[in-house]
Amino acid sequence: MRCDVVIVRYGEVGIKRQRARSRYERTLVRNIEARLTHLGIPYERIVREWGRLFIITKDERAAAEAANVFGVVSASPAARCAPVLDEVAEVAASVAAEHLKEGDSFAIRARRAGEHPFTSQEVAVVCGDAVRERVKGVHVDLNSPDVEVFVEVRQGAAYVYTHIARGVGGLPIGTQGKMVGLVSGGIDSPVACWLMMKRGCELVGLYIDLSPYADVRTKERAMDTLRRLSEWCVGHPIRVYEVPVGRIMEQIKKTLPPGMTCVLCKRMMYRIAACVMRREGALGIITGSSLGQVASQTAMNMTAEVHGMGVPIYHPLIAMDKTESIALARQIGTYSISTEPVGGCTAVPAHPRVSVKPDEVTEAERKIGLQELVEMCMQEATVHTLDPRNQ
Repeated sequence: MRCDVVIVRYGEVGIKRQRARSRYERTLVRNIEARLTHLGIPYERIVREWGRLFIITKDERAAAEAANVFGVVSASPAARCAPVLDEVAEVAASVAAEHLKEGDSFAIRARRAGEHPFTSQEVAVVCGDAVRERVKGVHVDLNSPDVEVFVEVRQGAAYVYTHIARGVGGLPIGTQGKMVGLVSGGIDSPVACWLMMKRGCELVGLYIDLSPYADVRTKERAMDTLRRLSEWCVGHPIRVYEVPVGRIMEQIKKTLPPGMTCVLCKRMMYRIAACVMRREGALGIITGSSLGQVASQTAMNMTAEVHGMGVPIYHPLIAMDKTESIALARQIGTYSISTEPVGGCTAVPAHPRVSVKPDEVTEAERKIGLQELVEMCMQEATVHTLDPRNQ
């Protein structure tokens, strides 16, 4: 199909007040530009109009790639012409002829914006007549057509297309500040991070290295999931902190009752994430917790884990079951990475407690000097930057 332009539609951005909307649109344009440039898809420029962005390109691949940018709800490669009824009908017939054969049914879906000397219904009728004149043996079916031809007439131009690429939606990444994402390499944590990226957050990755209590392959799996996430946010490199905590785990296991291990481990992770958050100027912490999924994620334990933390902690998967998380992991491309075989954490006790109280956590922290241990481990942190443009 002839492609002169790709129409990009956004959702929530359009309901913002003018000043915020303009800022969100500019961010969205930059994010689309970064993705297209990274993938080598040629385009002249991106034009902002009310309710739409237009990528000036003859490469229809730009539609599918723009649809993978957070904030975009759909995109379509389109043929462009003057907003004159006869010319619109000619282009509609030409586009339809590429998709219809004798015996097929079609429908014209027409809409217009701005002031024109014709109605949307008149556009549909005239274009439908032109299609039937061009392609013999076809008929109109408005309910279940073989081919839909969309005609959008705006003030300065008209657009004709047949394909709508569904977008990921959300808000443009970079509009909601940074968040520190705890990434273990399992299924849930990268999905949680992706969902917050979809809400406009830039990601700072944090991998807690539990060696010698964790399989050495776990780290590479976590880094691979972060590399995959970085492909969703071209133009916004992901800084990743890797923090070794073996000495803290040793103190926990040596000093505290075994049933407390998982809750104190999560508490330690939050303490480290809070340090990274302050260092990076981030605004919150992301976890892959799902209510009741494991011992540390019971409602009572989660209450104890965040008691007195004083920082926002987000759990995007809190009400999801595992099948929902797996479906999202497949969609975003992290599932195959997250299910690569690795050994489990050897620090997990045989019978972890599921109802630790906040005052017990506070006393356990004091007993092992958790904050001091966290600060020591932070001095040993290493930082990586993941940017698909440099890989």
